Amino acid sequence: MNLFQIALILSTFLCSLVAGFLFAYAIVVMPGIKHLSDRAFIRAFQVTDRIIQNNHPVFMLVWLGSAIALIVSAYYGTTRLEGLDLYLLAFAAIAYVVGVQVPTIVVNLPLNNKLQTIDIDALSESDIKTARNDFESRWNRSNLIRTVIAACVSALLIVLLLRL
Repeated sequence: MNLFQIALILSTFLCSLVAGFLFAYAIVVMPGIKHLSDRAFIRAFQVTDRIIQNNHPVFMLVWLGSAIALIVSAYYGTTRLEGLDLYLLAFAAIAYVVGVQVPTIVVNLPLNNKLQTIDIDALSESDIKTARNDFESRWNRSNLIRTVIAACVSALLIVLLLRL
């Protein structure tokens, strides 16, 4: 097994883990906490997000590793693949960076960071409601996009692995 094959297997595995993580947030975590009061919703999100914000080592390895492994795969793939296989890998890498990583940096992380600064004990109920309204729908919309793209990228990578 060469470096390209190892990178492709690793990127498929890690991108699939990220897709599953995003999917779990989309269908379990956010719908679950949706039914909480505004104050409890913000607190629940702050607590769960704090684990990620504290650079949980396994999360960081999976999240950053997925992008790095996929970029490495695409780089090595340019010399080892041709035709449809090369296009599948290039499309998967571009889609993952643009459709998963960029929205995370541009939309989700700033929203998470803003929510982390909220002192729910110091705000009125109307301020808390406003904070939730400013956060929840935009975060969920972006996460849905990331989830669909991450799942499609994982499927493309699996198809590519089966073709090799």
